[in-house]
Amino acid sequence: MNDEFPLDLEARAHSEHAHELRLWLRLLTCSQLIEKRVRTGLREQFDTTLPRFDLMAQLERHPDGLKMKELSHRLMVTGGNVTGITDQLVNEGLVERVGVDGDRRVFRVRLTERGRTAFADMARQHEDWIVEAFEGLSARDLDSLHRLLGKVKRHQLQLQLNEQNA
Repeated sequence: MNDEFPLDLEARAHSEHAHELRLWLRLLTCSQLIEKRVRTGLREQFDTTLPRFDLMAQLERHPDGLKMKELSHRLMVTGGNVTGITDQLVNEGLVERVGVDGDRRVFRVRLTERGRTAFADMARQHEDWIVEAFEGLSARDLDSLHRLLGKVKRHQLQLQLNEQNA
């Protein structure tokens, strides 16, 4: 094995495995490598985590805020996870909880002005890391990869739909 590249999921595949399996493992490996770079960058440059960044990204898209249940659904995590992250961000003054008219039990979470500024800085850097991850590809390669992955996505969505209707 080449010491320059660590052992990863792709190393599990052998030439006798289906080409599709080897491709799937390569996709996973690429995704994990890019995610690791983003996680490290967020930690080192902003002293934050990817889950915190993701929560703030959802709130940035919804200036009026989101209910905890909506956040949990959008982030695909438990309510307890969202509550823990929200509590941290509230303590740091990056998000705030605001009441919902007509229901004292429910509140919305939204970015504070300080949170918007902090997130904008993180988002710019995040985009730079993602652009950097694909610098080895030409514009044509990027278009082809996007188109081909779109075909995979559409097929998967169709399979899901078929299963739901069965």
